[in-house]
Parts: sequence; structure tokens; C-alpha cells
Amino acid sequence: MRQIPTCKGPDPDTRKPRLVLPPGAVDAHCHVFGPGDVFPYAADRAYTPPDAPYEGLVALHRKLGVSRAVIVHASCHGSDMTVTLDGIARSNGAMKGVAVVDPGVTDAELARLDAGGIRGVRFNFVKHLGGMPDMAFFQRVLAQVEPLGWHVVLHLDAQDIVPLAPVISAIRVPFIIDHMGRVKAKDGVDQPAFRQLLDLMKNPLAWVKICGSERVSSAGAPFTDAVPFAQALLAAAPDRCLWGTDWPHPNIAGDMPNDGDLVDLLGAMTDDADLIKRVTLDNPDRLYWAR
Repeated sequence: MRQIPTCKGPDPDTRKPRLVLPPGAVDAHCHVFGPGDVFPYAADRAYTPPDAPYEGLVALHRKLGVSRAVIVHASCHGSDMTVTLDGIARSNGAMKGVAVVDPGVTDAELARLDAGGIRGVRFNFVKHLGGMPDMAFFQRVLAQVEPLGWHVVLHLDAQDIVPLAPVISAIRVPFIIDHMGRVKAKDGVDQPAFRQLLDLMKNPLAWVKICGSERVSSAGAPFTDAVPFAQALLAAAPDRCLWGTDWPHPNIAGDMPNDGDLVDLLGAMTDDADLIKRVTLDNPDRLYWAR
């Protein structure tokens, strides 16, 4: 029988951040896991997380001063979107979502997800989550979601950014690069992967999430070595940057971040109140709630 690895849970002692987020602020990248006895994990999942249910996400956001959220459907739940649609429905309009879909997904199913508050589809390219998707499937889904006005979220390993740049540049819908491209801070802002990411950001369809500092950092907590990368991205595309917690931080091998500290890390990335408002309110509002 295949052994499915487990992953650590989030820091349960969330510190109240010093940075006060603007009213209506959005956590544009977070997950809901289970509870497994209500929303079962997929049999073919790459990892088993501790339960991190909707109620935990709401409590976290209350402490952080976050008003709204985008639930990014997690691969451990496969393509069964029930847990994410449940969270969106319970939020009374305060949450939207990003889907994971299977090959063969129908236009009718995508329309159902759209009615349930889904506004994008995510593809994992990272090796520990299965690696490169079938590219015919990828292109077919992009064509299906274009009439819906959705975007595509790309979860990449840094070393894949350069070879995939021509494919990414040809995308005709808005696309979001997760976690600053998962570049490694020790390789510096001049590393080819990050230079390519900055070049991609010249495309008006390109968006990026300046979150996942714990995945970018080579030094560990408090992850300040990730700050220069976020600053460069903010300078390159201030109106197409998003911020999120990535709660409950699945598959973190090193230091588990405290979500209050991650809010304050945003304050280290910029002390410009207008820019913080754009990243945490105006930009996600335009992408997820404008229609």
C-alpha cells in the first residue's frame, strides 16, 4: 500500500499584527482542509494535512484584520470542489475561490463552479505535487474558461519559469504566478528565474502573489531575505500584485510561519499605505469581485 506523507499544521498561536490592514482587506491565497470526516481527502493525494476547516480560517482572519478571502482549492482534495464551494457559500459573499479540475471537465461543470463563486483555475507544475500537467489538457481548459472571464493560477518550481516562459506568454487570459515563482532567496534577485519573472510581469495579463515568503526564504524565520523579491515585483507591477497568507501552510519543511508575522512582513515589503491598500484591497477586488 502506498504511504501518503503527512505535513505539519499551522502555528496555532497567531500573533496580532502591528500592521493594520485596510477595511475590506483580502487574503488572496488561503486554503481549507477538511474536516476529513465531512470533506474526505482524495485517495490519490500527494500529502495528508491536519484538518484546517473553514471555522479556523474565519478565526484567523478575525485576528489578522482580514475581511475577505480567496480560497485556493487544495490538491489534497483532488478535483472534488465541495469543501471550497461550501466555504464560499458560508461566507455570504466575503469569499471567492480558485478551482482544480480534471481532464474532461465540461462547460456545464465550469458554469456550476462559476455560479458558486469560482473565478479561476489552478495548475500545479511543482514536482512534489505531480509535476507538469498534460499540456493539451492545460490549453483546452484555458479555452474553456476564457468566455467565463476566469484567470489561471500557475504554481511553478523556479527552475521551470525560464523554459515555460513562451507558453506562459502565449496565455490569453489573466494569469497569476504563485508565491513569487518559488524562487530561492540565496540565488539573489539576479537569478535567471527571477529576471524571467520580472520580464513576464511586463505583460498586462500577468499577476503575481507576493506571498509564500517562507517558501522563498533561504534563511528561515522571519523570512526577511524574501523581502527584496517582493519589493522588485511591487515596483514592476503594483496594480497586479496580490497578497495572501497561504494558511495553513502545507508542506513547509522549515520554519512554520506565524500568520501575524506574515502580515507585518508585508509592512517590511512596503511602508506605502496606498500601495498596501492596492495589494490587499483594490487589486483583488478588481480581479475577484468586480463582475
